[in-house]
Amino acid sequence: MPSTFSAIPKLTRLVVVVVVVVVVIVNSKGGCSRNRSSSSSSISSVVEVVAVVVVVVAVVVVVVVVVVVVVVVVVVVVVVVVVGVVVG
Repeated sequence: MPSTFSAIPKLTRLVVVVVVVVVVIVNSKGGCSRNRSSSSSSISSVVEVVAVVVVVVAVVVVVVVVVVVVVVVVVVVVVVVVVGVVVG
């Protein structure tokens, strides 16, 4: 279980970094679309923002699933080793 708790702060840092990158990208694209100020560019920028958010959420979900799978595998290996030592 300590490995799970040490992985959580790393995951939180990763999420914060991804959010900061998304905010920077959104601000730069928003600045460009505001200069043109046409409705089609604002709609396309909204679509881009939604796409970026969906990708970020997907990446975070994949990272969480990978962390959970790694923790489960480690726990299973530890249990198998302990049972092997006790039985053997």
